[in-house]
Amino acid sequence: MAARTELDGPPTEFVTAVEQMRSARVRPEITLEELTAPQRIAPYARAVTADLVVDGVELGTGRLVLLHDPAGNEAWHGTFRCVAFARAEIEAEMTTDPALSAVGWSWLTDALLDHDAEFVAPSGTVTTVASEGFGGMAEDGGKAEIEIRASWTPVGDVASHVLAWADLLCTAAGLPPLPPGVVSMPSRRGRRS
Repeated sequence: MAARTELDGPPTEFVTAVEQMRSARVRPEITLEELTAPQRIAPYARAVTADLVVDGVELGTGRLVLLHDPAGNEAWHGTFRCVAFARAEIEAEMTTDPALSAVGWSWLTDALLDHDAEFVAPSGTVTTVASEGFGGMAEDGGKAEIEIRASWTPVGDVASHVLAWADLLCTAAGLPPLPPGVVSMPSRRGRRS
């Protein structure tokens, strides 16, 4: 079999994974937008950002990058890797809770399990930050955020991983989960691409 070249285009398995990624229907409060993915990490990559807005107020933001290396990557334990980021404002007193980081990590793993998104080799960090404005920024007051950065190797349909990441963002922002059996309706605004 002849070696694939860049002129042949991306491998079929990557094209399929990107189609699955695009097919994920997230909650209507989330607007997804494709953007240029990092090019030096893997031979093939696709990225999407998410803005979580409720009643005109941005509650959270995130990014999901799907990486593909047809030759595989020993650290990934596979040929694909999801790299995710989710950030949301939280109440300031939550930043002092010593269990918050572990709980934040469980939001990701629980979301993956809830969507039957099989995965291996998960890794990541959970960071909480509290800040207070002074001087010219004093009127901005205080602000607290949780930031979850994670990566894992997806197994199976990538759409379930996108849905899990979107749920992570909603949970971090404090939105209640959709009841079992309830499917989110697509936004009337549609998806930007």
